[in-house]
Amino acid sequence: MRKALRIAARGLGRTSPNPAVGAVIVRNNDVIASGYHKKAGENHAEIDALSKLKGKIKEGDIMYVTLEPCNHQGLTPPCTRAIVKSGIKKIVIGMKDPNPSVKGGGIQYLREKGVKVKTGVLGKECEKFLESWVKYSKTGRPFIIAKSALTLDGWTATSAGNSKWVTGEKAREYVHRLRSRVDGIMVGIGTVLADDPRLTARLKRVKSRNPHRIIVDTHLKVPPDARLLLDDSGALSYIASGRKISRKAVEKIEKDNVFILKCPVKNGRIELSALMDIIGQKSITSILLEGGSSLMGSMIKEKLIDKFLIFKAPKLLGGSDGVPMASGKGRRRMAESINLKDVDVKKYGDDLLITGYPEY
Repeated sequence: MRKALRIAARGLGRTSPNPAVGAVIVRNNDVIASGYHKKAGENHAEIDALSKLKGKIKEGDIMYVTLEPCNHQGLTPPCTRAIVKSGIKKIVIGMKDPNPSVKGGGIQYLREKGVKVKTGVLGKECEKFLESWVKYSKTGRPFIIAKSALTLDGWTATSAGNSKWVTGEKAREYVHRLRSRVDGIMVGIGTVLADDPRLTARLKRVKSRNPHRIIVDTHLKVPPDARLLLDDSGALSYIASGRKISRKAVEKIEKDNVFILKCPVKNGRIELSALMDIIGQKSITSILLEGGSSLMGSMIKEKLIDKFLIFKAPKLLGGSDGVPMASGKGRRRMAESINLKDVDVKKYGDDLLITGYPEY
């Protein structure tokens, strides 16, 4: 199952809105075939693994797969039928499908056809690996990962707005790798106006897959010549604006790869909770939230963040006038702080990455 998970990781960021799944087939304790889901519309992991054996399944062969095989017709035929037809008589499953409408259906079908099924092997690991897809399957909303980089004394930028670079090269390389694995990357209009970012994944050793861009821009201030709008990476740009924007203003921005999302507004700001539903309807299952401080503060206040990735760099600005990770009113009492659970700490060069899940 661990090997199946490692193989599944090859599909991260490329299978949406489907999950990244891995499968291996074992004979006499040796792996004789493996497969993974490479792209929506292409073979699922089980079919990919079975194709390597060209029908030469023997008595006693066991399939290990990270997620319950599908039992419904989608862009591809049901994997359960192919497993039964192949002659596999035992299958080990990491986790059940979390979608309420299909949960357990694949397992039930396999058992009815005489296949021995074992579930829950490395179940927690499989669920964490598919955490974005699990949330999307249950709620229709994307999984939100908030990323920030802070100096040791807690600032994301200087008083002049300079943030290049808080962290070192290894940390930044990790962020670009993460960008290539999520469906979307979200920033506020302030970040676009200040930095004119491309919001792309730039990896050294492999071909990058770029996430769709989501810009929260209530009054549609994004310049038509912003770099992210002129990018030819194949990614789409979604501008979340208010509903009272003029048609003329929309026409200046909207084109083949740029779309305006008319969103409800409350107190002069985009209703972020409603935006999550709208984005989910675009089959965007995961978003990397990269700021700025106003958007980060609002997302925290509305309890819309599912996971925090916070880099701490061994640098000090040494003052009280830097740019914080989140702006707006914070908690007045320490007891009201948002605690993080399942905290993990890793080192990237000289920088520390603290990962955790908020307890709201």
